Amino acid sequence: MPDGQPGLRRTLGGLHLWGIAVGLVISGEYFGWSYGWAQAGTLGFLVTTVFIAVMYTTFIFSYTELTTAIPHAGGPFAYSYRAFGPVGGYIAGFSTLIEFVFAPPAIALAIGAYLNVQFPGLDARLAAVGAYAVFMALNIAGVTIAATFELVVTLLAIGELLVFMGVVSGGFSWSNFAAAGWGGAERPSFAMLGGLFAAIPFAIWFFLAIEGAAMAAEEARDPRRTIPGAYIGGILTLVVLAFGTMIFAGGVGNWQQLANINDPLPQAMKIVVGARSGWLHLLVWIGLLGLIASFHGIIMGYSRQIFALARAGLLPKYLATIHPRWRTPHVAILAGGVVGIAAIYSDRLVTIAGQPLTASIVTMSALGAIVMYIMSLLSLVRLRRREPHLDRPFRAPLYPMFPLTALVIAAVSLLAIVYYNPAIAAIFVVVGAVGALASVGRARSGALEAADPMLRAQVAGKGNDY
Repeated sequence: MPDGQPGLRRTLGGLHLWGIAVGLVISGEYFGWSYGWAQAGTLGFLVTTVFIAVMYTTFIFSYTELTTAIPHAGGPFAYSYRAFGPVGGYIAGFSTLIEFVFAPPAIALAIGAYLNVQFPGLDARLAAVGAYAVFMALNIAGVTIAATFELVVTLLAIGELLVFMGVVSGGFSWSNFAAAGWGGAERPSFAMLGGLFAAIPFAIWFFLAIEGAAMAAEEARDPRRTIPGAYIGGILTLVVLAFGTMIFAGGVGNWQQLANINDPLPQAMKIVVGARSGWLHLLVWIGLLGLIASFHGIIMGYSRQIFALARAGLLPKYLATIHPRWRTPHVAILAGGVVGIAAIYSDRLVTIAGQPLTASIVTMSALGAIVMYIMSLLSLVRLRRREPHLDRPFRAPLYPMFPLTALVIAAVSLLAIVYYNPAIAAIFVVVGAVGALASVGRARSGALEAADPMLRAQVAGKGNDY
């Protein structure tokens, strides 16, 4: 570390990394995805989700090659910098930052919505801010404590999703799920294709942020061995949970009542067991753990991304400060929290192109994720050609079919998100351009390596031996 600062502490094992990979995402099974029903219907959204699940599965098998060859807290920023230089690094780093900074306020608002089911008088925004305070403090307290907590709540959240499926299975009917399931129609048609594409951001929400486990690479004991198992186990876990949760929730009654709310699972269970059932209260309380797991994990992810970009000089240097006792990037944790809390208090004041702010935040996060995925996949292909002798402890299977499949689906998804959300895409481009102008003086070739010893070791050709 520059200026004599201590580095991040390597304490995480494979189970911790699996918990982070799944925990980062698992709130996507609890809320957010049901906005896709409003766009495409249940059957249409099922098709969209299959499309996106294929992208994520092939992407993760490809991305793991990069994370094991170049284990760096900046994740995609480091991969794209090595492949394409400062411009590529900036695009990937900015996109990842948008994904990880904008996802937590949406999750925090969902935490408030779930608590409001139990305590109708509780202000959901106040609860959301309280969640920020608690989990920023926990992240600052130390990575081992944070990762162990993440693992425990992730396991409980998975258990709760299985309980949800079991409880509502008694009221499940495929006819309920399929009723008007093609965007309000009983049969698919060419006209409803637009709804399938418009629903892409909400299918991405089922899996968004799994790649964030790579940002813990500098804190893993043996990243070359543990990251592949964590990622492969993680994506398989999430695919099963995503389809199970969506299908069982949609089959218990009128799915259209669940399409535009932040707490679809409690409301779906209420249809089956009633408002006073102990099962419903159990779902609300334990279901909060799924939201907490992702919220807590994404705070860990955004802080490492801010830290890595600041360490390289693309953000103000003080954001790379590491706490001398707890060895965590506490300033980066707090900085992301300020942005998130501002978004929370804008929720009732701001709509973008007629969308609620929560839906817009989901879309913005998905847009950042898709751009980052494209940059990472392009980096994989370029590094295979430019550096064939780079030490790759894990190699993408069925190369080049897997990365090219993920790349094509990601490109189609990007076009769809931009086409159906031009205002959000414009905001993304403008913010990125402003950030680029602010960073242009520091992003010249060689300057970033000089500021970042990890990046310097990579560019010098030392692979993962730093």
